[in-house]
Amino acid sequence: MNLSLLHRGFLSLVLLLSAIGLQAQISISGVVSDQASGEPIPGVTIRVDHSLKGATTNARGEFYLKDLPQGKQTLRFSAIGYQTQHATYTSSTTNAHIRLAEENKQLAQVVVTATGTHRRMAESPIPVQVITAKDLAIANVATLEEALSKLTSSFSFATNAMGTELSLNGLKSDYVLFLLNGNRMISDDAIQRINMNNVKRIEILNSSASLLYGSDAVGGVVNIITDDDKNGIEVASTTRVSNHQRINQSATLDLLLGKVSSNTSYLYQQAGNWQLSPMAEVTNKKTKKTTEEPTNKQASLGFGNHLIQQRFSYTPLSNLTLTAEGSFYDNMSRRPSEGYDYNIDHRAYAYGAGLQYIVSPRVFVDANFSADNYSSAYYYFKDNKAIKAGERTERKRVQFYKGDLRGVFKLSSNNKLSAGVEYLHDALSSTTDSYGQKKTYTASAFAQDEWTIAPGLELVAGLRYSFNETFHSHLSPSISLMGISRGLRGRISYTTGFKAPSLQQIYATEVGKSNNKLTLGNLNLKPEESHSLSVNLEYLHRRFSFSATAFFNYISNMINYRVLSPEEAAPYLKEYDEVQMRDNIDKARVLGLNLASNAYLGAGFDFGGSLTLLNGKNITPIATKKNPHPSPILLDKSVGILGNAYLNWGHTWGMYDLKMGVMARGQGERYSVTYDYYSPSFYLIDLTSSHSFTLGDYNVSLGAGIENLLNWRDARPWNSSKPYASVNPGRTPYVSLTLRYRH
Repeated sequence: MNLSLLHRGFLSLVLLLSAIGLQAQISISGVVSDQASGEPIPGVTIRVDHSLKGATTNARGEFYLKDLPQGKQTLRFSAIGYQTQHATYTSSTTNAHIRLAEENKQLAQVVVTATGTHRRMAESPIPVQVITAKDLAIANVATLEEALSKLTSSFSFATNAMGTELSLNGLKSDYVLFLLNGNRMISDDAIQRINMNNVKRIEILNSSASLLYGSDAVGGVVNIITDDDKNGIEVASTTRVSNHQRINQSATLDLLLGKVSSNTSYLYQQAGNWQLSPMAEVTNKKTKKTTEEPTNKQASLGFGNHLIQQRFSYTPLSNLTLTAEGSFYDNMSRRPSEGYDYNIDHRAYAYGAGLQYIVSPRVFVDANFSADNYSSAYYYFKDNKAIKAGERTERKRVQFYKGDLRGVFKLSSNNKLSAGVEYLHDALSSTTDSYGQKKTYTASAFAQDEWTIAPGLELVAGLRYSFNETFHSHLSPSISLMGISRGLRGRISYTTGFKAPSLQQIYATEVGKSNNKLTLGNLNLKPEESHSLSVNLEYLHRRFSFSATAFFNYISNMINYRVLSPEEAAPYLKEYDEVQMRDNIDKARVLGLNLASNAYLGAGFDFGGSLTLLNGKNITPIATKKNPHPSPILLDKSVGILGNAYLNWGHTWGMYDLKMGVMARGQGERYSVTYDYYSPSFYLIDLTSSHSFTLGDYNVSLGAGIENLLNWRDARPWNSSKPYASVNPGRTPYVSLTLRYRH
């Protein structure tokens, strides 16, 4: 299969379904309010059963649905913190009034990551963490990194001169798959290509998900779901300012023009450089003595980036939706001229198209094509040996294309089958590493059955077959079982996963700038494989929830660097001091326990938090002459304990809504394999507040708060071999302003 054939096949499917005739239509409008107070509820999601039509309520709780087929229509109303309610209509109506009762948000929340289809989180056989739009608004986060670190205990971040490294449950970002509305994202800075003002929720799957998503989902999946508002017109602008020249400016425009909707967003972000200490530890190579000297090395490097995103949706029929989208991203670092001679420029553009078609109440078809193109380059602002100021040298270029076709078949009232095929095409080139374009492809087929064995007992089992041009065939089975007894839920899951060797691992030849070390690629690499077991116990009450998840993940054939023997390295030793090659030499296991709880106390108060305990080790450390039988060592960037907690309060007085919160987060020591060093533990406390004023279609929200209230900083002298625990600059006041018109 080639890319032109993929394009033609997708276009043919779109044209075929677009030719279906029009139907007679009805419209339904009304208002949604709180059952207890009678106050209107904004942001309620309305979905039409057996249809792709939907809407959300505006600031006055109003909704409007049109172009629905004649006949019985069942609408589902859902909102965070409220019980889901259904209402059925047989003709057009303009005065529908829906009253929702309060409920634990964990019961009503809808997720798609676990099984690939929409379902309530409480009914998902695989535990999924969800960060809601309400959580994001109270925390007033500016970036995805802030959201994941402040609102969960599963993630840790390590920042150095080359960027930020994410870790999920002890495994680095190479093993975590990031999705934007279900589409795979690539590049080293994928998490920066998210406009948080567009995000409706974030779904986090803390185990292998290769069955549904293929390679790279060994450690987990993060699916960012953006807003799909479908009410007339919405215009919004958000500005957030804090110290160290940090500015976030977002603008969005959402339009519904008959059967066509348009979602446009623009995001600008910037930050300045900052130091945590003006001193650096310098070790004399001869005397081995370490002294402190003034330095211009920065703990965090400044940057400026632009992100533009556009999405179109066309719904010619209530059971057929066509989508097209694209985005452009540019990020330029802003290093100080003293101590640096180049900036790094990252650019990416992505585009895609999709089709969703409800063939019948029992058959749903989903087809998608997406492309993601990423490049990274050095931009020199000083002369450097043979390179002149103003020149741009490309580091690497990555291209990714994906086409998939999925069907969901309701075989009976208690059995649902999902099956599909997928084709991936990867390409990589690098000027600095002196190799031309390299390519590979992966073709896959998968099937997953969701079977309700008995009331309160559900089984999900599936199998994925993949064929890759480099590593050939691979099978990934998965099975999960869930039992429900009133508010108590028990889940047990066994999943397998794989991570295909990247083109860079296979082909790249690199030379260390500071140590004259040569790194070779390896054409014989095998895929890394995982076996993951998790046991979850969850109790859900209308005002209280508690969850405990124990998990075990074993990964074999992990790719690491193997130092070549003098005989193997002989052809290179005249030019280089040391030679190493990427090889499948490691095995790792991760043991963990995640505890999470939240409570709704009434009177506007709610509190909660989570705690993650981890023990991740490489059980095949490299033997040396001095230590021929080494003990297992901790995984790189791993942290043994992470936690977060929050206390929120909110109240509404007519047009004025006030929300206040206190959030705390912390982590234990973080281990670095590269330097055999533990970065210190820390904890941070934030205060947040938002003041929202609504008058008709207009809303003004003022945000203010203090991050890192206790002014903690890792103020040790800069040292390249002793990584900072965090580059947090200390106490940080911030203000934000959101202006919104919604009609």
